[in-house]
Amino acid sequence: MYRVIIPIDFSETSLNAARYAAQMLAGKDNVVAILYNNYESQDDQDTSLNYQESIRQEFLRAGVKSVECEGEMGGDLIDNITRLAHTIRATLILMGITGKSAIRQVMFGSNTLKLIDNNLYPVMIIPPDAVYKGVNNVAFASDFKNVENTTPSDLICSVLEMFNPKLHIFTVNKDGYITIDEGMEDRSKFRKMFSKYKTEFYFLTINDFYSAVDNFSIDNNIDIMVTVPKHQSNSTSLFKTSHTKRLAYHSHIPILAAHE
Repeated sequence: MYRVIIPIDFSETSLNAARYAAQMLAGKDNVVAILYNNYESQDDQDTSLNYQESIRQEFLRAGVKSVECEGEMGGDLIDNITRLAHTIRATLILMGITGKSAIRQVMFGSNTLKLIDNNLYPVMIIPPDAVYKGVNNVAFASDFKNVENTTPSDLICSVLEMFNPKLHIFTVNKDGYITIDEGMEDRSKFRKMFSKYKTEFYFLTINDFYSAVDNFSIDNNIDIMVTVPKHQSNSTSLFKTSHTKRLAYHSHIPILAAHE
């Protein structure tokens, strides 16, 4: 059973993400959607329950087969979500994000991005302008370094299994936009990790990483971008956690972050 936690604070951002999730999970027999709200005081509990039930009904009308509600008063939001994810052995946490300007990045999105830093479970970030069109093509950004030890393939596959997409694996170099050689060792390693999926491999130009990713996403009709945030000490600059965060604000499609 796949368990997807969807934190909601009833803001426009969280509701947009929740509705995206409802479309994404509709019709799947082996998925439980868990709506989570962290309310501030006992006085807020009834309001929280009423709002959650309203959204639960919306999920059911959209075709989500199983929807549960979880509420909790006080505490640290990130710690609470992390504990819930561990308790229920969550497959995925799905949250919204808003804003691309520097000011809006500071004001909003910190909780979503903290989950990337602090959570061992995959986190899917839904941009405010994301439009659900199915999950048929998934891109995976890798630096092609020590891939067997740094690619959390089990976590990534646990999410991909819900959709069975085509997987486009790419890296970034200075030599332009070319297909990786058939004989490359890393290609074989990735094929073994993701043997259940049809895979293709690419190099992208290093000039303006974010524009390159945008163009790649458009050219290949990418529905979700997978990235593995890495610690500053063992990663090239384009694949550090800070760049995953910037990509989250820049992207028009969902970003799936799974830690190495």
